[in-house]
Amino acid sequence: MNVLVIGSGGREHAICWKIKQSPKVRTIYCAPGNGGISEAASCVDIKADDIAGLLKFAKDKKIDLTVVGPEVPLVAGIVDEFEKNGLKVFGPQKGAAQLEGSKIFAKEFMKRNKIPTADFENFDSLVRAEQIAAQGKFRFPLVIKADGLAAGKGVVICQSLDDVKQALKTAVKKNGVIEEYLDGEEASILAISDGKNFVLLESSQDHKRTFDNDQGPNTGGMGAYSPAPVVTPELMKKISKEVIKPVIDGMSREGNPFKGVLYAGLMINKNELKVLEFNVRFGDPETQAVLPRLKTDLVDVMLASCDDTLDKINLQWDKRVCACVVMASKGYPDNYEKGKEIKGLDASSEKDAIVFHAGTVEQHDKILTSGGRVLGVVGLGKDIKEAVGKSYKKVSQIKFDGCHFRKDIGFRALKRPS
Repeated sequence: MNVLVIGSGGREHAICWKIKQSPKVRTIYCAPGNGGISEAASCVDIKADDIAGLLKFAKDKKIDLTVVGPEVPLVAGIVDEFEKNGLKVFGPQKGAAQLEGSKIFAKEFMKRNKIPTADFENFDSLVRAEQIAAQGKFRFPLVIKADGLAAGKGVVICQSLDDVKQALKTAVKKNGVIEEYLDGEEASILAISDGKNFVLLESSQDHKRTFDNDQGPNTGGMGAYSPAPVVTPELMKKISKEVIKPVIDGMSREGNPFKGVLYAGLMINKNELKVLEFNVRFGDPETQAVLPRLKTDLVDVMLASCDDTLDKINLQWDKRVCACVVMASKGYPDNYEKGKEIKGLDASSEKDAIVFHAGTVEQHDKILTSGGRVLGVVGLGKDIKEAVGKSYKKVSQIKFDGCHFRKDIGFRALKRPS
């Protein structure tokens, strides 16, 4: 079969890498791809939000399955357009994609369906947001979330009213949510659904902040590892019952059946859980830490999601731990430099180490930086210490000007007893 993967990040490289392992697949295309995806797929110069261009390409190339990586085309309705034209596509329709496309929709949906989340209040103007923050309903610190898509950077933790005013100037355009600040440990849970049935992927934990010890501004993610020991088997059952199932059932009941990947970002505190956010696609960089552990053919799972047959899927997992370290450009997540040559990618191959490209481009036989998050360096090991060690050993072989990465990926898991 012919497969088209849409996107250009580390997540899409990991998806292409995994799909390539399927005996069912003959040809993989990736639009637009990046400097490293060409190892697994043929890159096509069509932007991820060019729905008309992607649709024409899928028809011309007789694509049997399209996999949508990023959120922007999903929220814009790419799945609806492909399905109208009789094409099989993995991902939620526009109505279901509102779970990520609108923070307000997601919070109201959780309230209606009794899904545990932080107490909140919506605002439809910056003046109203200041009023809510000043009235004392939410103690500082509090959290402001911009409505709409913000590439993982639309959330600001405010310690004072001055912080609120600054956040409203820089991170929020107009609408959004103010909510209580939650303490605890974060975890990411990915589920794949066919609109009725779902399967849970292994847990993972992201590292959102720019610098070590969770300092600095939020980013799209500076690293991840899987599994996350904070998610015990008992807690996973609770997540399935109290979060994932109510979402799938609620979306179906409200006329927006959810197909594709549901990402639940959770805050866990003493076995109690609350939902921080929903995404409607594979997380980045969580995907780079989860998919290398998946033994089951990913194409089979995606086809089952499209064909409403996920009840026949039983996922098999590698028992090893996987860790991903993101190598970023100087200045990320704000203004960052581009065009720096990356050296050391061809260094001696490290066993159980994989390099997924994110913000890279190939020019004149050289790989250059082209984005904020440049590479995701992945290691597999018998425990978190070995997995992280393999990742950082590979990181040490790769160089580019201004390279920045966190040196404490997996620190929470490393503190736990073996």
